[in-house]
Amino acid sequence: MAQENFNDLVAFITVAREESFTRAAVKLGVSQSALSQTVRGLEERLGLRLLTRTTRRVSPTAAGERLLQTAGPRFDEIQSELSALSEMRDKPAGTIRITTGEHAAISVLAPALEKFIPENPDVKVEITVDYGLTDIVADRYDAGVRLGEQVAKDMIAIKIGPEMRMAVVGSPAYFRMHPWPEIPQDLTSHNCIQIRMPTYGNILAWEFEKDGHELKVRAEGQLVFNNIAMRLDAVRRGLSLAYMPEDQVADQIARGELVRVLEDWCAPFPGYHLYYPDRRYASPAFALVVEALRYRG
Repeated sequence: MAQENFNDLVAFITVAREESFTRAAVKLGVSQSALSQTVRGLEERLGLRLLTRTTRRVSPTAAGERLLQTAGPRFDEIQSELSALSEMRDKPAGTIRITTGEHAAISVLAPALEKFIPENPDVKVEITVDYGLTDIVADRYDAGVRLGEQVAKDMIAIKIGPEMRMAVVGSPAYFRMHPWPEIPQDLTSHNCIQIRMPTYGNILAWEFEKDGHELKVRAEGQLVFNNIAMRLDAVRRGLSLAYMPEDQVADQIARGELVRVLEDWCAPFPGYHLYYPDRRYASPAFALVVEALRYRG
């Protein structure tokens, strides 16, 4: 059966169930004559009589009854699924998948979701921590999180966090044994925690900027970590210097547990952005997540 004849099947099923061209025409919103012609056309293409017509009622023939029993439930399933999809358009529900780095997950996504999740019980949010520049389209993510300067130009980008700064910190115990670095190059004589990027395996350079002068230092040391928690624990124990997101060590600095150095070399840079491809037909659930994460500072 050609796809363009599916409307003919719907017409037949409706007439057979209503046992009346008049009632079926009202239900389908068409004229009785047009409906009769549609069903007759289906019978001619099949070469079978599907309905017995009398002055009192319309009833399916044996062939019509067989078609009604086989095709009818399938069309009911299709209609049910279409209705469910329509509800998805109007009701926030479903799973939203986001790929992000560890710091963004901790500092931006987690606080926003703390309020969002209880208010939207039918929405699931799946967060995957990945340091690589993931292809969100190929890997079927709804969105990704990157620093503003890393977002591809063909993506829609929504700011979800403030500007950021990094901080070089050490414990008071460490600095009782080692001199303060005055310039970034002094770090080459210090024991620095190295940061390995899990996706590519390379060691992250410590980046600095002052008066428009940018500088990268390949800080070396005995410890190499790929997560924030272990870096923070090691620096608090006085083992090394650490290069940390400022917000992750601000409280420890304020309490005197950590000492910050090279602050004038740590310039602010664009914060995190949620990015995604054009979504003209985005689900209500996705739209809610975007609004929950949008930075309004």
